This record gives sequence, structure tokens and C-alpha cells, in this order.
Amino acid sequence: MKNNLLLSVFFIAQSLLALAQYDESKVPPYTLPELMVTQAGKKVRTVKEWEAQRRPEILALFAEQVYGKTPTKKLRIHFETVSTDRQALNSLATRKQIRAYFTDDRQHYMDILLYTPNAAQKPVPVFLGLNFSGNQSIHADPGILITKRWVPDWKDPGLINNQATEANRGARARRWPVEEILARGYGLATVYYGDLQPDRADSFDESIHSLFYNKGQTVPSPDEWGAIGTWAWGLSRAMDYLETDQDVDKKRVAVMGHSRLGKAALWAGAQDPRFALVISNDSGEGGAAITRRQYGEQIKRINTSFPHWFAGNYKQYNDRENDLPVDFHELIAIMAPRPVYVASASEDQWSDPKGEYLSLYHAGPVYALYGRSTLTTPIPPEVEVPVGQKTWTGYHMRNGKHDILLYDWDKFMNFADFHFKRK
Repeated sequence: MKNNLLLSVFFIAQSLLALAQYDESKVPPYTLPELMVTQAGKKVRTVKEWEAQRRPEILALFAEQVYGKTPTKKLRIHFETVSTDRQALNSLATRKQIRAYFTDDRQHYMDILLYTPNAAQKPVPVFLGLNFSGNQSIHADPGILITKRWVPDWKDPGLINNQATEANRGARARRWPVEEILARGYGLATVYYGDLQPDRADSFDESIHSLFYNKGQTVPSPDEWGAIGTWAWGLSRAMDYLETDQDVDKKRVAVMGHSRLGKAALWAGAQDPRFALVISNDSGEGGAAITRRQYGEQIKRINTSFPHWFAGNYKQYNDRENDLPVDFHELIAIMAPRPVYVASASEDQWSDPKGEYLSLYHAGPVYALYGRSTLTTPIPPEVEVPVGQKTWTGYHMRNGKHDILLYDWDKFMNFADFHFKRK
């Protein structure tokens, strides 16, 4: 049943992909929502006015109309260190695996994989991100626990009947250059997103949603969180642990994500100010891209292919982008004054690279309130010409397809070096 559902979603997605709009000359005229004007019509002129009035308005609109409201209920989370190896990766790193239990019956949990470099002075800054196939997929390290969760059929080696096997170790290592990250003096933490909610439209009964339902409830209400909100919540719970680890500099944790997990990273960064730096890679519609451009993937397409990702309320904007009370430059803006980096790929027009760049650019007025330098032109840079590496909004467009590669990580680390004051 689940595989039949996935197959149906796949064919729907393929048909929608064929109908995507990739002609820049056909981008309709649009007017972005006023970033610096409150809903009452008051012009925002100071940081105090932004933080007390306009920022909370925008955050609430994203919660109600796009991602869904994150529950305010606090769970009693118990962190248990499953293993520690201080000579991992040929003594290059200390590897810790921590299980975060969300319930006393230990049925709901997520596994945090954390590497910190042995050669660096502790505590170290850390990159935190979710992964698509289980922690074992990011590196061939035989000590990593293999997830027992359902895994999407990515056609990766070692995935059999939606379960990971030994042969899946390191299947996605090209997206996680662990040794290079450690050599730069950074730690790396990751969690399998399926620990929080399986990436299927019928997965709410298997997710952590049930821990927050009201009596008799079986699915989220239209203004409650979808899967992206759930995954973002998990990033914040991983941050809860990182704050307690003496090897981690809790003031220098960068949250990052690719594709749908880039959307989750942005939403986590918007809600949780503990993340010192936020990185989006190829996050597109519902992430960094300006939705009113109606270029590449659009609201109706994403809600049809992935009906579980966003709040139910987001579906009312199918084919009605201009009626959405926010746009995604405002998502970037509510993270100010913290630095934000957005990356695109030249062949990933589905994610609208120009729209991703423009969100950063149009967030500039808020950063200016804080005296922070940002991008200065609405014209995106050439391929593989990074801009803003030493400002508060950085960007590059890598040559190639929808992916996250060493080139991207190198630019993320350069950006972090500047903001984390590393030589």
C-alpha cells in the first residue's frame, strides 16, 4: 500500500515537473509584501519596532499559513549516550551517538550522530543538519548505527524494501565530506529525518505528531505543523543536546539543509535564535525562493506532490501566490541579525536560483536596521562566483544539478569562518 502510494506520488510529480515554467520572460509582474510596514500600516524604522511588532507578525503568518504552528507543549526528553569512540576515523575524530527519547516508553526517539575533530581545541563550532537515508548513509564508518526506520526508495545501494542494510553505509558520503569538515576544525551533527516523520503523505500516524494531538485527533488541523515543521522541531531538539555537550561551542552552531531539508533548516532557524548561522542549499519553493515569481516549482505543484509537508492552510494558495500574505524574503529577514547563506545550482531551475538569490537581496532592509552589510544588487552572480562571503547574507550558484557537494560545503565553511571569527 505504501509503495503504491509512493508510486502514484512519483507519477504525479513527474507530470507536474513537465509542466513547470522555466521561461524568465514569463515571470509575471508581482509586488512583494511590505517587509517594513506592520499590518496596521505603520512604517518600521528601528530595531525595537521590528522586534516588538513586525517580526512577530511575520513569524505568526508563516506559522499559520505556510508551515503550520509548532506545538507549545514541552516533552520530557531524555538523552542517552549510546556509544562514544574517541579514536574514530583513524583517530581523526571523536564519534558520539546519542539517542533522544521523546516518551517514557522509549518508542519515539531520534538518533544524533556527532563527530568532533580531535586535533581542534574544544569546544568546537558545529554544523547540524538532517539527512535523507539514515546516519549510516553519510559515511562508511562501521561504528555508525544503522537506522531501523522506514527509508524512501532513493535507489541508493543497500536499501531493500525501504530498509537500510550494511551495504548502505556511506551511500551518500559525497553529500557529507566529513573528513574535510573535521580538517577545517568543525564538528558535524546529523539526524535521520525519518526518525521524526517518515516522508510519506500517510505518515502522520507514525510520526511524533501523536505526542501532541488533542483527544480524538488523528491528523493535524489546517493551521498545525506539517512534516517540514516536524523536521525543524527535531533540529531544535538536537540543539537542546548540543547545548549540553562540552565538546561543542553552543554559541557557534550552524543549522543547514539541502532541498526539502533546506526548507526545514530555514524554518528551524527562523523559530530558534540559538542557531548562530543558517544555511539553505537548493531549498526552492517553500524555502528560499520568491514564490510570487511562479518559476520552477510552484505552490500547487508542491502541495500536490507532497501534501504532508506544509500546513493545510498552504493549499488555499494553490494558483494564488499573490494572495499569500508573506513571501520568502521575509523568512530570511526574520533571522536577522544572524547570518544566512543560500546556495543554488545552475541546472536546478526547478528550485529557481534567481528567486533564491532575490530573497536574500530583498531581506536587506532588516539587516540594515542592525547595521549589517548585505547583498547590494538584485542581479545574481555568475556561476561559481560566490558573493557576500564576508557580509551577513551570502550566496553562490554551483555549476551542476540539484545536489550538495564539496564545493558547496567549502563555501559554507568560508562563510562560517568569517562569522565565527576563525582563521
